[in-house]
Amino acid sequence: MNLWFRLIWLLLTTRFRPSLALPAEASVLPFRVWPHDLDISLHMNNGRYWSLMDLGRLDLMLRSGLWRAVLRHRWLPVVNAGTIRFRREMRLFRPFRVETTILCWSEAWLVMQHRMLMRGRDGGEIVAAVALVRAALYDKKARAYVPVARLLGEIGIEARSPEPSPEVAAFLASEDAMRNAAASERQDFSEA
Repeated sequence: MNLWFRLIWLLLTTRFRPSLALPAEASVLPFRVWPHDLDISLHMNNGRYWSLMDLGRLDLMLRSGLWRAVLRHRWLPVVNAGTIRFRREMRLFRPFRVETTILCWSEAWLVMQHRMLMRGRDGGEIVAAVALVRAALYDKKARAYVPVARLLGEIGIEARSPEPSPEVAAFLASEDAMRNAAASERQDFSEA
């Protein structure tokens, strides 16, 4: 994560923001586009979007109280898949916010949505980018992903996953296809 000042600010201000009740509530973090966020086209670098989304996931962990279990058990947050759609550019000094929501989950991973939102000239909301990520917590001792039921249990929640929306189902199917293709390539390589 190359956003040290934003990370430190997030850590210092978390205690002053309300707790989040997962999975229903979203993290919403306000930001502004700074010169170090820009690429050679003078709009926000596409890699910066992903880095800011890291902060959204961290905010979910901090404000839900999940961070205590993560530290206690030494679990590692892992993103193992992601897709993004850039819709509008974000220029220098433009205020925006990152909204992070848990959409659904399986036994071992969560699907989260990140939206980069800004205000238009008419006061309406503009979606600058939308991303889906599949994330999990990894237990190094057990050498396995932490079951989602356990991580939700750590913060006192017992919930069933909503059904994946069509776009989430397509994202997950795409990831399965890529994993199967990679496995097939490894098989072909080992037989050669």
